[in-house]
Amino acid sequence: MFSIYILTYNEELDIAACIESAMLSDDIIVVDSCSSDRTMEIASSYPIRVVQHAFESHGRQRTWMLKSILPKHEWVYILEADERMTPELFAECLAAISNPDYIGYYVAERVMFMNRWIRHSTQYPRYQLRLFRHGKVWFSDYGHTEREVCDGATNFLKETYPHYTCSKGLSRWIEKHNRYSTDEAQETLFQLQQGKVVWQDLFFGKSEVERRRALKDLSLRLPARPLLRFMYMYFLLGGCLDGGAGLAWCTLQAFYEYLILLKVWEMKHLPIPSLDTKIPLGEESRQQADVA
Repeated sequence: MFSIYILTYNEELDIAACIESAMLSDDIIVVDSCSSDRTMEIASSYPIRVVQHAFESHGRQRTWMLKSILPKHEWVYILEADERMTPELFAECLAAISNPDYIGYYVAERVMFMNRWIRHSTQYPRYQLRLFRHGKVWFSDYGHTEREVCDGATNFLKETYPHYTCSKGLSRWIEKHNRYSTDEAQETLFQLQQGKVVWQDLFFGKSEVERRRALKDLSLRLPARPLLRFMYMYFLLGGCLDGGAGLAWCTLQAFYEYLILLKVWEMKHLPIPSLDTKIPLGEESRQQADVA
């Protein structure tokens, strides 16, 4: 058996279905980032552990979780609220943890958008490290998300999990990616100044994960990134085969890329606003006169 961590923040629409999909495990731990909706209330109605911890970043939240909330079992699986565990994936996880050769396993997501699986334009199969031996994996920050640091060999599972990326509506998706774009802009500036493209991984990477990460590092250095991303996803990856949902998905991703570029420009050319900035006395008097 293995334990399941579920990460949440304002997930009242998804948390019940997520927990119920994970009830195949006898140890479920919800780690909530101080939600302001009914997430905690709903999660607490299930016979599971529920803990709150203020969110700092994706990498730090995961590292705090692994260090501070000890699981019942040696192996753990990380699930997010808009994802689901499936019986088939659970069974494969149970079989995988009996193999002493690996300390972790990557699992591919199936992005669900506009009531269909966006198979082509999402680089499927795109893997995330989700199942691992506790104490053998830690996480660091990269852009708006995280990257794992593994102490041992890893492998890949065949079964996948559904990811309902827009389950809380398009407005929530846009709000979330507006925040993400700020982190990605900061990471872009850092990578352009201190990072590099690992060309060997790009062409001869041992796994999809290595090749995808090298491709992302390269994309940061390309001109017209939003347009290139749309063309890459819609035409080269075959997003056109995903129908209207595929067109919408590729357009949103290009918009997200453009937002990152705009914030990179903003960070390079505009001063950081300060709430402590004082208005000159003469200017303050003129503003008061205008109000009067």
